[in-house]
Amino acid sequence: MTRIEPLIGITTYAANENHEVTLPVNYIESVRRAGGIPVLLPPGEQQIESLLPHLSGLILAGGGDIAPECYGGESHPLVYMVDEGRDRMELSLAREVIQREIPTLAICRGIQITNVALGGTLYPHLPDHFGDSIEHRKPPREPTPHRIEVDRDSRLAAIMESNNVETMSWHHQALNQVTDDMHIVARAPDGVIEAVELTGHPWFIGVQWHPELTSDQDPTQQNLFNEIVRQSRSTAIQ
Repeated sequence: MTRIEPLIGITTYAANENHEVTLPVNYIESVRRAGGIPVLLPPGEQQIESLLPHLSGLILAGGGDIAPECYGGESHPLVYMVDEGRDRMELSLAREVIQREIPTLAICRGIQITNVALGGTLYPHLPDHFGDSIEHRKPPREPTPHRIEVDRDSRLAAIMESNNVETMSWHHQALNQVTDDMHIVARAPDGVIEAVELTGHPWFIGVQWHPELTSDQDPTQQNLFNEIVRQSRSTAIQ
């Protein structure tokens, strides 16, 4: 019997000034290396309930900030790439995958949109609250590495086979208040929340860093994509 590989939805960036919807190819390659079939989900889709039954797993990708109005926050001069259509769609997606218990990997913006969907809040600009002892992105908006500490007893530590991990960071916002549904399983040395697992969900992991940026060279990061594809195989449409 031929094994059916799972369809893994990946959210994309909003349309740019050239009317192009984009996504860094690293996400796609990471899913393909794991054996999954990537399906890109551009902002604006309103038929979420019709879409999700065709997907076996979901990656909520990074890229751009969430409108502060979504979480009762204050604006900041460095908030960028806000898109109402993307916010609206991804908030709906996050709520649906939680309810339907679809295997989900939430990356950077993805962990933030999930927290907001559950009623949590964000820090609008990390240096204002945590200082600059740890760079979470290089000016003006470039990735930078730093280490994180992962809870030894977490699912994340088992997947990555380590509790002290080098990550590629690329964000200026992060989780502030988290809901009871979220279990914090990793932090940066400055205290910034770096990863959560969703209580009661079969497989939902949110990471604040960008594993796709180094997954081609770092098996620790590729393991995250390998595991979501493995988990999604059990729900793949036959």
